[in-house]
Amino acid sequence: MAAQQGSRCEIELVIERTSTTQQNPRTNMRTIAQSSLLMSLNSLLTKFHAGYFRISLSLGGQALLWKTLSSVPTTDDKSNALRRVFHALHPTIFPIFWSLALFILILLSLLYILRCLFFFKMVKAEFLHHVGVNYLFAPWISWLLLLESSPFMAPKTVPYLVLWWLFAVPVVMLDVKIYGQWFTKGKRFLSTVANPTSQMSVIGNLVGAQAAAHMGWKESAVCLFSLGMVHYLVLFVTLYQRLSGGDRLPVLLRPVFFLFFAAPGVASLAWESIVGSFDIASKMLFFLSLFLFTSLICRPTLFRRSMRRFNVAWWAYSFPVTMLALASTDYAQEVKGTISHILMLCLLALSFLVCLSLTLFTFLNSKMLLPDNDPIANLVIQFPVAD
Repeated sequence: MAAQQGSRCEIELVIERTSTTQQNPRTNMRTIAQSSLLMSLNSLLTKFHAGYFRISLSLGGQALLWKTLSSVPTTDDKSNALRRVFHALHPTIFPIFWSLALFILILLSLLYILRCLFFFKMVKAEFLHHVGVNYLFAPWISWLLLLESSPFMAPKTVPYLVLWWLFAVPVVMLDVKIYGQWFTKGKRFLSTVANPTSQMSVIGNLVGAQAAAHMGWKESAVCLFSLGMVHYLVLFVTLYQRLSGGDRLPVLLRPVFFLFFAAPGVASLAWESIVGSFDIASKMLFFLSLFLFTSLICRPTLFRRSMRRFNVAWWAYSFPVTMLALASTDYAQEVKGTISHILMLCLLALSFLVCLSLTLFTFLNSKMLLPDNDPIANLVIQFPVAD
């Protein structure tokens, strides 16, 4: 009897569980879907980092390039045929491209805000790391580039002014933190933490100076330009003498070496915006950028291992080339010679091809955008949060 009663209890329990499962299949499916969605979001936020703003940085540079080419007045000179083409395409293609760049930047910004809210310790570890902290400049640089290239907002207007303050103040705050550490904190001297990504801080100041010059704020532009260039000189000498930890960079991050010629390229554009012409100083910075670019492309073996498998670090190639192409357009407009226009056409074609190729590679390898062996993510994990 006891055995029969026990078997009846078990049967009733099984029937009760079965009936409960059958009564709420939708609830269970919703629970499973919600849990899987949360797991996917957690995985996404843990692997996501500020280095992904390389994409918006490149697209923002391309948008500024398209606006520059389309806004240049056309002439009867045959060498300006390319500019006339961009001027004709301006009403349709440029606003669409700019809107796409804005959408991607907003998406990346929202993801990083969620990362700050739910994984603040990882963000802090990224901030305290000598490589990860430099890419915290990337979102603000991207916003400044889109602000400069906006087809819907003119400089010297109140919205432009408010947005400039909103994007420039974080750059200055990061400057105070990073530049202060270089000469006040024992374990964070420039000679021990400097690497090619450290030039992002310089680029942030220079882009902010260029945007301020477009508003007519010459003093603010000169202030940011001086901060960027003084620290660039020290940083350039440190990296040139190989006194830093640049050789500690993972192989996959070697595309960031292209930042060597991005800084002087942006500096030439910023100085032109301040003085109003592509003068001797702008030309000197442009030639320095061109020389460093030539030095890097003549050493393809440096990047061979980093190109074996797609990684988001490949986007580091696009922005520097775009800034050099932008400087070449101003140089060709100032010099008005055959060689200068041939150089401009070559750099423009290279910039478009690099950006287009990276876009195609990204779409074709979307599953590899968040790899388990991401260089910056692994670097942050290897170096725990500590001050």
